[in-house]
Formats: sequence, structure tokens, C-alpha cells
Amino acid sequence: MVNATCPSVHPVEAPPPQTHGEPQNPMPEGRMNDIPGMPGTRGGLTLRLNQFVFALVAGCVMASTHATSRYTTLRYFVNAVSWQCLWSLSLAFVDLYAILVKRRLRNPKVVSVFAVGDGISSTITFAAASAAAGISVLDSNDFHSCVRDRCTRYQASVTMAFLSWFAVSSSFVLNFWTLASKSSH
Repeated sequence: MVNATCPSVHPVEAPPPQTHGEPQNPMPEGRMNDIPGMPGTRGGLTLRLNQFVFALVAGCVMASTHATSRYTTLRYFVNAVSWQCLWSLSLAFVDLYAILVKRRLRNPKVVSVFAVGDGISSTITFAAASAAAGISVLDSNDFHSCVRDRCTRYQASVTMAFLSWFAVSSSFVLNFWTLASKSSH
């Protein structure tokens, strides 16, 4: 005769009773899934604002040089960091809204849009910053045509673009990680 085991019943903690007038907290504290920098967290909002500020400074500094009309690469750079500004600012508003209404952004479709957008944006920003760095080296070392502080502006702008790229790459990795951890459950 085969011994059948009885299913074991494990106790489940009941949520604390809701007191009159206090809404129940929709975001439980201390969850393992809540890694700083993920969508809908304060860390995610900080990353988005850093992306925006670095890209904004990079674009403004590069646009202030009068050589942007001389090189197609520099026009591409200004357009790329402008796209980065728009993308980061719009997602910063989404993160801010999620924080204000105390909700986490865990919908796989939304996170996949964030991950794809961050991947495209980081690739475009990295390509533009690398190309602008090449033009900076070309102007300063090969042509010796650094009039006034133009090369310094190039370098400052490229540095800000690389900082923006680093921040958006971090967002991409965290969004991709969120997607991967969702699909493994």
C-alpha cells in the first residue's frame, strides 16, 4: 500500500486591520524586487533627472559653439542629446507620477517600452558623443584650429554626453533586469 501524504497547510499572515481614515499602503516596504533605480522609484527618478541635466548641458554647450553648422557630426550630436533630453524628461514625469500615487511600474509592457527606448537612446547618445569626441581631436590635434575656447567647449560637451550615456545605460540595465526577473517567475 502506498502512503499518501496529506497536503500541508501553511499559515498566511493576514494584513493588519485597516483603521478608519487611513488608506492601506499599496507599496509594501522592504520587498526584494525594489532595487533603487528601477522605474517608479526615487532612484529611477534621480537617474532620469541626471540623464536630462547632463544631456541638456551637453546640447547647450555644443550649440553655443558656432562650428555646429560646419560639421554634420556636431549637428547629429545636438539632435541626439536633444532626443535624450526629451526621452529622459518624459520618463522622469512618469517616475514622478508613480512616486506621487505610490505605485511601482511593474507592468511588463511598460517596462519593455522603457527598456527598448533606453537601449535606443543610449546607443544614439554614445554614437554621437564618440563622433563629437573624434571631431574635437581632429580640430585640436590635426587642424590646430581651436579658436578661443572652442575645443574646451567640445570637450565639456562630450564629457556631459558621456555622463548622460552612463546614466541612461544604467536605466537600461535596470529595466532589462526587471523584465528578465518578471519572465523567470
